[in-house]
Amino acid sequence: MTNEQVQNAKNEPAGGFSRRDFLRTSAVAAAATVAGGCAAIPKAQTGPGIIPSARKLQRLRVGVIGCGGRGTGAAKDCVTAAPNVQIVALGDVFKDRVDECRKALAELGDKVSITDDRCFSGFDCYEKVLACDIEMVILATPPGFRPLHFPAAVEAGKHVFMEKPVAVDPVGVRKVIAASELATKKGLGVVAGTQRRHEPGYIETMKRIHDGAIGDIVSAQCYWNQAGLWVKPRQPEWSDMEWQCRNWLYFAWLSGDHVVEQHVHNMDVVNWALKATPVKAMGMGGRQVRTGPEYGDIFDHFAVEYEYANGARVLSMCRQIDGCSDRVSERLVGTKGTANPAGTIEGKKPFKYAPPGEPVNPYVQEHADLIESIRKGKPLNEGKRIAESTLTAIMGRMSAYTGREVSWDWVMNASTLDLTPPRYEMGDLPVGPVPVPGKTKLV
Repeated sequence: MTNEQVQNAKNEPAGGFSRRDFLRTSAVAAAATVAGGCAAIPKAQTGPGIIPSARKLQRLRVGVIGCGGRGTGAAKDCVTAAPNVQIVALGDVFKDRVDECRKALAELGDKVSITDDRCFSGFDCYEKVLACDIEMVILATPPGFRPLHFPAAVEAGKHVFMEKPVAVDPVGVRKVIAASELATKKGLGVVAGTQRRHEPGYIETMKRIHDGAIGDIVSAQCYWNQAGLWVKPRQPEWSDMEWQCRNWLYFAWLSGDHVVEQHVHNMDVVNWALKATPVKAMGMGGRQVRTGPEYGDIFDHFAVEYEYANGARVLSMCRQIDGCSDRVSERLVGTKGTANPAGTIEGKKPFKYAPPGEPVNPYVQEHADLIESIRKGKPLNEGKRIAESTLTAIMGRMSAYTGREVSWDWVMNASTLDLTPPRYEMGDLPVGPVPVPGKTKLV
């Protein structure tokens, strides 16, 4: 699947519930003002007169932080995933993105209840959304903001769906892991946008891999090679910060580079198969085609070899260049066979996944699994897992940028790399130099 197909899938609802699918409950007809200027939202009645099934389906009020295509798509998927879920608050750095998202969600009818006083813009919008009367929040800003927004959401006691990746540097990864541990203590649900983990073909194939269907995994290959993506040329009225935030794919402090922002999906599958993270990485890459200033400071191709503790070597490759062959997949090689973890095993125990009924939309299923776990009182927490997969991709990027081999222990525990800008405000923000292997220092 190409990234364009992925984005289209995330931005289109896979189906919907009619009004009668929603549980009807009474509401408290009061309104009050809370911190950040967010008006209180009527709460579903949960007193002793409500039947147990109604309490289990108590409406989940959801806020969205990050109102671009990814956030809008995640909001649609969320309310499609289960009954009695409603989007009630929106926040984004840019007001026009909030307005566009609100307009796009209006087609969902009573699955949204967004008023002017629950729409926020500016760098502090996340604080205002979290101050609203919500139980759950969708974090879909550029990844560089995740280590700021996710801990704040956990501190505020909100269940979280957050898009991948969840950081762009080791310092950010550590913040996400710490917040994930706090979420466990607080009984909060955390699910990441690694939809392959919620896709039946992957799940059923991975069960067989873990049961020994291909023997011991000795090597693997994973790829996200595709054409280029969208780019936002700079407008005269935009400051450095505004342009970079609007053109976020091309700045490492915002996206982590495409080896992190996109290829993390494939590395997450490899870590899942091996039940481990790599012990070291050696990478290379460069900026061969996308050399103009509109492409910021990132590379357009990477190749990284990862080594795991069991001796397995993994070739990781990603590219965003027009006119080249595409490949987005993972392949595992074991002592007794090979596997495409999306649904095929070849060897002594062959397997081909076939959906037992209607195909499952994994972009909806990831929300369904989170909501179900919350309502059962056994919230999922994928925070540490996605943080580790994010760091796997980050260490590959760090190796490619510097030309140096990188160890997991060092990057997890000792690296001080922090790409956070000096301040979050519209204004000057010089673009850093494009990394040069052999000259860029490993930090």
